[in-house]
Amino acid sequence: MKFVLALVGSALVGLAAAKPEEDRVLYLPEMGNFDKYAMYSGYVDIPATGSKQLHYLLVESQNNPATDPLIIWFNGGPGCSSMLGFAQEHGPFVVPDGGQTFVPNPYSWNLEANMLYIESPAGVGYSYGQTEADRTFDDTTSA
Repeated sequence: MKFVLALVGSALVGLAAAKPEEDRVLYLPEMGNFDKYAMYSGYVDIPATGSKQLHYLLVESQNNPATDPLIIWFNGGPGCSSMLGFAQEHGPFVVPDGGQTFVPNPYSWNLEANMLYIESPAGVGYSYGQTEADRTFDDTTSA
């Protein structure tokens, strides 16, 4: 499975490129080792803007990452971090309501699909922009 994001005109489009090994996550506290399926976390440069970086988190399928579908997830908003979907809704680990620690999610969407969480627009979650204009958004500019 391969991916990259590119800005074409004013639309964000998925294209092909390799997963960077330097973005591979091997361990997270309270979740443990990621050795049964791969997880990647990093940034995608939005070239047309000069200074925007969108954070992504890719969790490969626990079934067959090479043939299972890719679901691209954006939480609602604009302005809501996609890490909410990862950590509280359908990621491989979740924090239950009222809980304080992560637990395995028996209903994780990555049981049967590759999950790509994108934090958009710049200024949301771990995504960032260098200038105030980079971090200013509304429904129209986010779309």
